[in-house]
Amino acid sequence: MNDRLTKKDIEKMEKEIEHRKLVVRKEALEDVKEARAHGDLSENFEYKAAKKFKNENESRIRYLERMVKTAHIVEDDSREDEAGLNDTVTVFIEDEECEEEYKIVTTVRSNALKNMISIESPLGKALLKRRVGERSYVSVNEKTGYYVQIRKIRKSDDESEDINRF
Repeated sequence: MNDRLTKKDIEKMEKEIEHRKLVVRKEALEDVKEARAHGDLSENFEYKAAKKFKNENESRIRYLERMVKTAHIVEDDSREDEAGLNDTVTVFIEDEECEEEYKIVTTVRSNALKNMISIESPLGKALLKRRVGERSYVSVNEKTGYYVQIRKIRKSDDESEDINRF
């Protein structure tokens, strides 16, 4: 995996792991036990649903533990006049002749629907460490890309977006 995460991302994941192990796991096991007591397991929908929920919880715990274990800790080392982690950047997309606003975040917090782009995405890579007025090429693949120009950078240390979206 080796995702690039902030210390705050790691802390949120560790809190979720603890909650899932101490609270959700206990509830899931209780649900399975209660559903099992209803009799014939081959036609017991409650039992199947409880087992599915229990397994999904265990899978999420393993996923988060693997993310924490293999993560590379990153910090915003951009200067005050450069686009960096957690900053909101307004860009002019030359091909479409329009402006868009994006927040540059770590991979686990990226969300295209909210215009939150990963530092590992093509656009994120093209914007990092760039200044207002700079033009940057966004390489989509070996043959395709487009140019953007940074119009505005709004600095922020806010990592308040929830990572519990999986």
